Amino acid sequence: MQVERVRAETFHGRKGAVKNAFRYSVDYVLLDPVKSKGPALFSRNRGNLMSLQDKDHGGAPGQGTGVIWARGVLAANNLASDRVFLLAQPRLLGHVFNPVSFWLAYDHLGHLRAVIAEVTNTYGDRHSYLCHRDDRAPITREDTIVAQKVFHVSPFQPVAGTYAFRFDIRPDRIGIWIDYSSPGGGLMTNLIGPRVPLTNWGILASALRRPFGSRRVLALIHWQALKLWAKRVKFNARPVPPPEDVSR
Repeated sequence: MQVERVRAETFHGRKGAVKNAFRYSVDYVLLDPVKSKGPALFSRNRGNLMSLQDKDHGGAPGQGTGVIWARGVLAANNLASDRVFLLAQPRLLGHVFNPVSFWLAYDHLGHLRAVIAEVTNTYGDRHSYLCHRDDRAPITREDTIVAQKVFHVSPFQPVAGTYAFRFDIRPDRIGIWIDYSSPGGGLMTNLIGPRVPLTNWGILASALRRPFGSRRVLALIHWQALKLWAKRVKFNARPVPPPEDVSR
């Protein structure tokens, strides 16, 4: 399999009394961590203009073991893992920050059976939500998978409520929707974009269009936080992260 680029757009819209919404473009890569081949300007587990490294995924940031961790989580929950793909923002000139990445697990027939949503906050903490149907049947675009929120992400949202995940993974397009509902509000977010082969020209174009890569993502997060602070939204102090690294 060739490494693919997802030229995605993400939307975040706050629910509740205080409204705030934004939309911006972001580049993700989709790959089989074992078999995928990328162009010359993309590397796995070594430096390059664009790269993806195992230590950034599957465990604590900087200490991950990549697909080995993902397969362990799937096996422990009796879920198929014949093919496992990673959808994540890549490193650009060595820097990366992924608010959320996704491990996509398929059975031998090519059916999506599970998704691990790997969430990282700006404090360097990480927690993952294992998404699958209760009957272990394939996940379709019509399915909504609910998970209890247990991890602190934004100081302007409580650690309470539920996530409702929807996944529409097509051969030519990715669609992921997350509807977070909390007491008095919540947040709606999505990640949508076409799948195209990752090329050297695509990497150069991405670097020219967004030269700061994921540093731009961090800047946008802090800018939105400043706007919420100016609107006098309640600030929640960072709690102790949950002891387990995966929940449902």
